[in-house]
Amino acid sequence: MSSVITIFDSEFETEVLKATQPVLVYFWAAWCGPCRLMTPLVGSVAETYGDRLKVVKMEVDPNPIAVKNYGVEGVPALRLFKNGEVIESLEGIEAKNTKQRITNMLEAHLSNQ
Repeated sequence: MSSVITIFDSEFETEVLKATQPVLVYFWAAWCGPCRLMTPLVGSVAETYGDRLKVVKMEVDPNPIAVKNYGVEGVPALRLFKNGEVIESLEGIEAKNTKQRITNMLEAHLSNQ
């Protein structure tokens, strides 16, 4: 069972770009109401896909470099990395289908692992 790892800009290269498995990066903010809804879902993703995927979270305010480099314009935001490159992203939350959108994204990219 895996858990979500909190990282900072200084760890981004090691934890995300040089990771040997795909990495889902969850950008969030303490002041963001929708992020409070997304956080348990991201934890569930880490538990469900932990054998094939690393899940990390980054608070946007103290990590401006990653936010800028990966075009995070709103939170919550997800970026799926593979071999150091963003292969898919989601921004914002729609309570009705966010879980399904995330599941579909991950299944599409992790099914062949």
